[in-house]
Amino acid sequence: MTKYVYDFTEGDKDQKDLLGGKGANLAEMTKLGLPVPPGFTITTEACREYLSIGTEPGDLRVQVTMALRHLEDKTGRRLGDRHDPLLVSVRSGAKFSMPGMMETVLNIGLNDASVKGMAEESGDERFAWDSYRRLLQMFGKTVLDIPGEVFADALDKAKATRGLANDLELGVEDLKELVTEFKGFIVEHSGVDFPQHPREQLDMAIRAVFNSWNTDRARLYRRRERISQDLGTAVNICTMVFGNLGETSGTGVAFTRDPASGKTGAYGDYLPNAQGEDVVAGIRNTLSLDDLKNLDPDSHRQLLRVMRRLETHYRDLCDIEFTIERGKLWMLQTRVGKRTPAAAFRIAAQLVDENLITMDEALARVTGAQLALLMFPQFDRSAERVLLTKGMAASPGAAVGRAVFDSPTAQEWAARGEQVVLVRRETNPDDLGGMIAANGILTQRGGKTSHAAVVARGMGKTCVCGAEQLDIDVVAKRLTLGSTTISEGDEISIDGTTGEVFAGAMPVVPSPVATYIENGLESALADADAETADLVKAVDRVLSHADAVRRLAVRANADTHEDAARARSLGAQGIGLCRTEHMFLGDRRSLIERVILAHSGDERDAALEALLPLQREDFRELLRAMDGLPVTIRLLDPPLHEFLPDRTELAVKVAVAEATGQTGDAVEADRKLLHAVERMHESNPMLGLRGVRLGLVVPGLFGLQVRAIAEAACDLVLDGHDPRVEIMVPLVGSVRELHIIRDEAEAILAEVTQARGVVLGASAPRGQHSLSVPIGTMVELPRAALTAHRIADEADFFSFGTNDLTQTTWGFSRDDVEAELFVKYLEKGVFTISPFETIDADGVGRLVEIAVKEGRATKPGIKLGVCGEHGGDPESIHFFHNAGLDYVSCSPFRVPVARLEAGRASVI
Repeated sequence: MTKYVYDFTEGDKDQKDLLGGKGANLAEMTKLGLPVPPGFTITTEACREYLSIGTEPGDLRVQVTMALRHLEDKTGRRLGDRHDPLLVSVRSGAKFSMPGMMETVLNIGLNDASVKGMAEESGDERFAWDSYRRLLQMFGKTVLDIPGEVFADALDKAKATRGLANDLELGVEDLKELVTEFKGFIVEHSGVDFPQHPREQLDMAIRAVFNSWNTDRARLYRRRERISQDLGTAVNICTMVFGNLGETSGTGVAFTRDPASGKTGAYGDYLPNAQGEDVVAGIRNTLSLDDLKNLDPDSHRQLLRVMRRLETHYRDLCDIEFTIERGKLWMLQTRVGKRTPAAAFRIAAQLVDENLITMDEALARVTGAQLALLMFPQFDRSAERVLLTKGMAASPGAAVGRAVFDSPTAQEWAARGEQVVLVRRETNPDDLGGMIAANGILTQRGGKTSHAAVVARGMGKTCVCGAEQLDIDVVAKRLTLGSTTISEGDEISIDGTTGEVFAGAMPVVPSPVATYIENGLESALADADAETADLVKAVDRVLSHADAVRRLAVRANADTHEDAARARSLGAQGIGLCRTEHMFLGDRRSLIERVILAHSGDERDAALEALLPLQREDFRELLRAMDGLPVTIRLLDPPLHEFLPDRTELAVKVAVAEATGQTGDAVEADRKLLHAVERMHESNPMLGLRGVRLGLVVPGLFGLQVRAIAEAACDLVLDGHDPRVEIMVPLVGSVRELHIIRDEAEAILAEVTQARGVVLGASAPRGQHSLSVPIGTMVELPRAALTAHRIADEADFFSFGTNDLTQTTWGFSRDDVEAELFVKYLEKGVFTISPFETIDADGVGRLVEIAVKEGRATKPGIKLGVCGEHGGDPESIHFFHNAGLDYVSCSPFRVPVARLEAGRASVI
């Protein structure tokens, strides 16, 4: 019999695949002897089985019964007992923390009879009816899918009618009336009565957790975070402990370090006389842990001991949920806490200094995505500004956008290209789509552990919470502060580092981390405050270690000397792709058009002669900018139609001329040009006359480029420079294609070097100049990968052009399918991520692996790299490291990210 249920005493933190994150960590805390309420976990395997067959596995109900009876024996209470009932909470808990999953249901086991017994046993009638009210509200929203506003509006109305500020002031009779009203809502909206049998409540909640795995918001979050859609979620059933038993009770969330800044010390929020989700829901503003120290010194002292023990055990920042029940501390959850990018780098460096982790581990705990966020611009503090208010700095960054007050509007406006800031009283899981779409998030309520703060940190979104002075009206779609009103569509700026909220659009300046990477540590530290200096030093420390341990070199894709210089300042170790077709745009297009459409050899030679000095100067500037570093220049590779006049426009022009009787040399030239364009017209130019085919069909075209490269390099060598140029032949599918082009290139290289007195080869006699020019190919066709053992005979290097390799492997035209087809493919689970963003390891990646293995079998020393944009994608970089490539190449801005991830690939 498959074991679907595990007691908290049976698991540990390494069983997240089976028990989910919450279940595994509850088991770990139990094993450590910490005060965890008794409970059990239903495995992710049970969820997968349920989703597969549409009902619970046959043995599950039996195993849940056995676990319940064990729980009853341990606590001395019975589920559904009329006098002293056992109550439990039901929580989802996947392997990865997922804000889009089902919310917790508390107090399962209460009914019309047991609520009275609970009141008698506790001696607090208000507590009992408040707990019953909460169960109905949570069960109705979470299990029965009744809109949460139905219950929330009734609660707000009850308080408003009585002139009360918060729900703690509601009396017993008020709560009894709400219980009756909530039960009526359940019948009205679901068509069924609230179940009075506790086991029925439990079973329905368990099924709701299973079903929540496939909600739209959960699937959206998994797609965004690249989490597999088939993991399933565990279910955690835990004995209730009560934070709403008066002022000696409460509930809270704590962090062993500040998850927003990374500062050391205990951080958290506490709500006295509150239960479960009250803190993270952000519906009441919280107290600090220092306030808890004043309220309950003993519990505070015990909490700090537990936090220190957990941080030492996990060797990382821990996120902790706890409840205090009449002075008794209970631990409800722990996990390695999510943190902002700045906190991630600071904490990694701190833990090394505290000898809790090694530098390799510190490197593994930060990501390229976090580094990229730290490189984004920040607000210009010297600019004029209109400060509205200051809330809590929940997730750093500078966000500017138009204010929107609901999630659908945020998604709609973002989809049409608007920058938006989502403004809410507080957020909940239903807001996930809008939070993803928005530049930043601003809430009136909640603290650093509210839903908005936690989700924003996890996504790297700027967030300001608890801006209490703002009056946010989500119905009227406006926020007001005194005489100032911000309506939907008005621009607003929020600073997640300081908590400041500004009216209008604030200007931005480069971040200190970007300044450090581009200009060096000294420049970034000049005039930096202590906190900024601490961050920059932490980034420098980790990035320097990444550079020291990585095996992969990192180059940049750059087509101009300006781009090359920028890439070099960002740490690029060469140019992995210079696209020469970009040199033929603008005024030069007419020259290359003349080459392609020439009717005679003399006409073609004249056009090539005009191009030669222009190309030579381009290459000279590029090679000078990267002096001493390798520069891979790809010979011309555009679809031919990009260099020719538009066929339709030209046909219309000629037709108009003929219809109106126009004559003359210009009209005749247009007729000849139209004839040539029609002769060379291609139905699918992306698979037509381009790349090496263009070099073979148009005489002298590739020769022109090779000559320009050779002359530029020789000039630099003679001037005392160290050009390290590499010539790359594109779109090769047959070794014969490469052989023909290589023969032509080598002849030109020999001719130019001999004429300039430069020795062609790796070395030269003492006192004589030399130049080495490797010739390789871009592997971007499946046939090239599959015949790599032959192509390696003629190639000094391979560079994988994974953009075209993905198109030709999948049979996709990227420009045609990304807009509509990919959306459907992502929704249906065909993709979890676009294969143009992260390499398709099973298909395209397999071709790369074959080419690496067979290319090196023929030529062991062949140099292998990648120059598609996958070269800057963190996940793809790890694949290329494992595949044995020598370097990756990406756009200049992604170079620092690639450096970091190449280092991480070496230590993970």
